[in-house]
Amino acid sequence: MKKIIAFAGSNSKQSINKSLVEYAASIINDSDFEVLVLDLNNFEMPLYGMDLELRDGLPETAKSLFNHIQNSDGILISLAEHNGAYTAIFKNAFDWMSRVNAKTFANKPMLLMATSPGGRGGESVLAIAKDRFPRHDARIIADFSLPMFGTHFQDGKIVDETLNTELVHKVEQFKNVINHGS
Repeated sequence: MKKIIAFAGSNSKQSINKSLVEYAASIINDSDFEVLVLDLNNFEMPLYGMDLELRDGLPETAKSLFNHIQNSDGILISLAEHNGAYTAIFKNAFDWMSRVNAKTFANKPMLLMATSPGGRGGESVLAIAKDRFPRHDARIIADFSLPMFGTHFQDGKIVDETLNTELVHKVEQFKNVINHGS
């Protein structure tokens, strides 16, 4: 059985990106896959700093989150966008994990997503991630942006047929790479 981890780059209890990543995970709906949805709130870490790392070493929570990535066959991630970039909680976790191993994403297939209440759908944070993540050994298979979350996502699913079809196609593409490589 293939193991996929899924998480949102947010610590909000009402995270729209968590709703999106959970929906994408539900599309997988395949007995050959086990999907584990993680919550960054369960991986608390102090604010990264070199002096802190030298004094205290790496937090066990950073190692644990990194190990979830290492032990998976693929990653679904939906990044929340704050002021056009990663959220503080995601950036901090990413910084700590990169100290565990600079090849943070271990060449695992990744479906990279973002959503926002506005019309750009987190495009700024997606652009940052698409530039940065491959430098940390991410293998981004596809990316997906969901604009105007409140309009296009209702009752736990994407209600815009065109956007839903696009996400379903990208989830299938992601699954195929996990199953067959490349």
